[in-house]
Amino acid sequence: MNTKPISYSPFVHLTLVILLLSSCGSRETLRGVFKKETPYEAYTSSLKTAKLDETAVGQDWMAAGQTALQAPTPVTLPFKETGYFPADKPRALGYKVEAKRGEQLVVSLEMKARQSMQVFMDLLEAGTDPTAVPKQVASADTAATTLTYVVDEDRAHLLRIQPELLRGGTYTITIQAQPTLAFPIPGKSSRHIASIWGDPRDAGARNHEGIDIFAPRGTPVIASANGMVSRVDETPRGGRVIWLSDRDRGQNLYYAHLDQQLVSAGQRVSKGDTLGLVGNTGNARGTGPHLHFGIYRYGHGATNPYPYVHQSSAAIPAVKVDTTLIGNWVRVSSKIANVRTEPSAKSALHTSLPKNTPLQVTGAANNWYRVRLPDQSEAYIISSLVEGIAKPIAVKKLKQERPLLDDAHPEAGQIDSLPAGSAIPVVAVNGQFDLVRQPDGRLGWVQSAD
Repeated sequence: MNTKPISYSPFVHLTLVILLLSSCGSRETLRGVFKKETPYEAYTSSLKTAKLDETAVGQDWMAAGQTALQAPTPVTLPFKETGYFPADKPRALGYKVEAKRGEQLVVSLEMKARQSMQVFMDLLEAGTDPTAVPKQVASADTAATTLTYVVDEDRAHLLRIQPELLRGGTYTITIQAQPTLAFPIPGKSSRHIASIWGDPRDAGARNHEGIDIFAPRGTPVIASANGMVSRVDETPRGGRVIWLSDRDRGQNLYYAHLDQQLVSAGQRVSKGDTLGLVGNTGNARGTGPHLHFGIYRYGHGATNPYPYVHQSSAAIPAVKVDTTLIGNWVRVSSKIANVRTEPSAKSALHTSLPKNTPLQVTGAANNWYRVRLPDQSEAYIISSLVEGIAKPIAVKKLKQERPLLDDAHPEAGQIDSLPAGSAIPVVAVNGQFDLVRQPDGRLGWVQSAD
């Protein structure tokens, strides 16, 4: 009896290889013995080992990861977005955050998917030279749904989020900046800071190397971190001062103008312990009682304490739009619609689009939709400027047979042929192409007649 060999489609074959990679993902490779790889790098190495980087979908996956870093979406914190990763089309998210030394960036990821999968989170520090390769500073995969990183330098940071091949699902990403130190006066906040870093002192002879927090005389001053009291002293400028060594972060915390000092040199304290009481000693005599708080990094000198203790009062913005539109098509409903680089009317203009332009919704943030534009770029449009495509804008009768295309391009693939005399509902317009709906509900593109 002759046995016919079983044949598999390229997609099925690729799926089997991906499943094999997933099952072996925890095994240590020879490369990993000599070089500590991030989860993303290890996965990329496994794709290359399996020669999946030579396949179209593998190349698309790696290109998506690179594009996310090369053209990230600038966002203002706190930020929250929900969206969808399609399993059949590799996609990666890239965000650009302007971060300050002393802040802690906290990234939280929630995934909803039918199948378990790896989702890679990578945080990179952008260099001052735009041509420089970003420096990897933190990474995680779905074994940890939260990524945290204490910012070491004032500069932009890039966040990339990307699922493994052939896996998709709904994501919700939240990015916040939190203080790394406790505020030195309980019950107060950065709203009570009256003099900031860099303010001129002594008629401009020097600059303020700290922040001044005003409070009634005798208000407790606490340790902003665990540490050891390295010095308790009285000086002409600072008055009664306390130095606290924060070895975990490689810095000294400086408390000045105290009315009383309640600790001794060499004493170990925990975050929240009382160190002294607010006063106006030293060169603060004649001013209202306040605490001068400074931070001196080991080997670097004074640094701005504000980001270390500032807790933003801004609430994480809720997603307020219809999320059922994510993954579907909408069209511009106004005469002209501005599309922004961020989900904010104050952000830079990405482009302007005419009425009935089709947009594919890829995500949602606050009352904005993240959309893929006809040129395949992604940006944000306010939800009030788009509408669904259930109702056609016109019904056209074809004078001659025309191909139904899978994209708005004359060389796009043909998915069907529409016979002459067909009445086709047009739901959106992109230049010389109409997005039309067939009787079975399928969408396609038809080049408009001359």
